[in-house]
Amino acid sequence: MRILRHYVEFPAELRGGAVALGNFDGVHLGHQTVIGAAQRLANAHGGACGVMSFEPHPRELFSPSSVNYRLTPFRIKARLIGSLGLDFLLMQRFDREFASHTAIEFVEKVLVAGLGVRHVVVGYDYVFGKGRGGNVELLRDLAGKSGFDVTCVDPVEADDGALYSSTRIREALTAGRPREAARLLGRFWEIEGRVEHGDERGRTIGFPTANVELAEYLHPATGVYAVIAGIDRGGDTEWLPGVANFGKRPTFDKQDVLLEVHLFDFTGDLYGRHLRVGLVDYLRPERKFSGLDELKTQIEEDCRAARKALAAVQAR
Repeated sequence: MRILRHYVEFPAELRGGAVALGNFDGVHLGHQTVIGAAQRLANAHGGACGVMSFEPHPRELFSPSSVNYRLTPFRIKARLIGSLGLDFLLMQRFDREFASHTAIEFVEKVLVAGLGVRHVVVGYDYVFGKGRGGNVELLRDLAGKSGFDVTCVDPVEADDGALYSSTRIREALTAGRPREAARLLGRFWEIEGRVEHGDERGRTIGFPTANVELAEYLHPATGVYAVIAGIDRGGDTEWLPGVANFGKRPTFDKQDVLLEVHLFDFTGDLYGRHLRVGLVDYLRPERKFSGLDELKTQIEEDCRAARKALAAVQAR
């Protein structure tokens, strides 16, 4: 899959295809339905198929104080979309200049002149253009005048009847319900980052941890999780079970938030390596302990609980 950053000078061999439009934060099962519709259309007509998304997330431009919002930063979104077998991902740079395009200008300059689209696929609630001035009805009207087709994908419901939604996934994660988030995503929600040096207290009590900062990620509920962690092995990913604490570590009067991951039965040096951490189940809230002995006893219990939770998932 080719990754492009601007609609100008779009490659000729990718023009005239089917394009799915949207932010696709999370690339959840509803998003995958929209992208899948574009793939079927491209296959039927023999053209290229791709996704047009935006980076940074528009919310970061218009509400810069809204930190820790994203489910899938650039790197993760690109990997997830790439796994779907598309020809290209246009991760359009979203800045003030691009945001100033009216709905009509977006269609004329970006979709028609830039991408030369044959077919556009969007979700039922898609809006576009300056001030979110365009909707699906306007897109269809402009498409008819510009010579391309539009497919609007109806709302997609999860097993419980609720709609697949990035907002619902964020709510589940911040409420400590990673299993609900996983059902909507079609996979465990992951945090990925470089392993940083910490205080190394875990080593002193027999539970060394790999420390990962969340950067621009959404902050899930603070507390202890059963996790799986992926280690890069030269192009392949080795997945290992573990337990993790996300929070401020009140026992040591810390204020910054950190993800600390203890991998079961692992020996080796992870410093500087990229680690993918999937949240499988929420075990308990974070709390303050009287000292290292009490903390060690609780970690031993957390490890037993995490192993049990992970075994239950594997048995399904």
